[in-house]
Amino acid sequence: MSTGRLTIDLDAVVANWRALDGMTNCKTAAVVKADAYGIGAQNVSKALFKAGARKFFVAVAEEAVPLREALGPGPEISVFSGHMRGDTDLIRELNLTPMLNSVEQMTQHFETLPGHPFGVQIDTGMNRLGMEPQEWGALAELILSQGPKLVMSHLACADEPDHPMNPHQLDVFKQLTDGINVPRSLAATGGILLGPEYHFDLTRPGIGLYGGMPFDQATPVIELELPVVQIRDVAEGEVVGYGNSWQAERPSRVATVSGGYADGITRYLSDKAKLYHGNIPCPLIGRVSMDLLTIDITDLPEDPERLTLIGPQQTLDALATKAGTIGYEILTQLGARYNRRTYGK
Repeated sequence: MSTGRLTIDLDAVVANWRALDGMTNCKTAAVVKADAYGIGAQNVSKALFKAGARKFFVAVAEEAVPLREALGPGPEISVFSGHMRGDTDLIRELNLTPMLNSVEQMTQHFETLPGHPFGVQIDTGMNRLGMEPQEWGALAELILSQGPKLVMSHLACADEPDHPMNPHQLDVFKQLTDGINVPRSLAATGGILLGPEYHFDLTRPGIGLYGGMPFDQATPVIELELPVVQIRDVAEGEVVGYGNSWQAERPSRVATVSGGYADGITRYLSDKAKLYHGNIPCPLIGRVSMDLLTIDITDLPEDPERLTLIGPQQTLDALATKAGTIGYEILTQLGARYNRRTYGK
């Protein structure tokens, strides 16, 4: 097989959800937006439902279609982007809970779906999504009279525990919502790790479920192996790949591997990443191209059939660091060409 093999461990996802849930005394939802961060929302959501998760979050209403198909009518599916124009039919048909982010969305929801469940997102300083504090202040009584399912906000710097923005947003959130008789939520993965005062009534872990930072105790969820298509000997002084960006300084043995930026392996990894044969690192040499990588295997005792890009030897976040990015980006860009093997619950 000439495509990469992406192995997904659903038992690890469940273990991470249970570990994060065990850090709190409140309910724990699951964020499965972007196809569960590239892992596969249907399989992930079914596994987490069996483990006890009853609330799920997606980014946009369309993401809820396969989720509702997988989960059936029972679990609550909330939509971070709220009630956009054109979403009304999906929200009604799939019984979604939009997190209203503005006065315009509130008006849209109340006029088109009166009595339908909804939540509210308040901006506490991130300036991305959510009602402005002054809007909430002016309309809170009206909104609360309609019985929202949840009032939430989102932390901007939760992955930096000592950042002053964290207690600032916590203080703003409490000022705006203390005393309301509605469940509240502030913490995603990073917020859970900040401690109980950030937990409120519901937490919303995302990246931590899939083995990413800042949850450094997470169980790894994926392993990515790439097949070797061809092996050649390269003489000292010869070049490899586009732009002649790598030149052999010794007689070398080079493996051409199936995988490239069309598969989510960013070009920023050119001449930086390592792939592994067992525990032996093999440098990625030259540029990452659309479908192929070239790997220096000169120091291996044998020619490999496959090399590992993400696995026990190199974690998701270790690879992301080499690419100058974060684990979220690596995960969500995993391509559709991989032969996916999913096992577990």
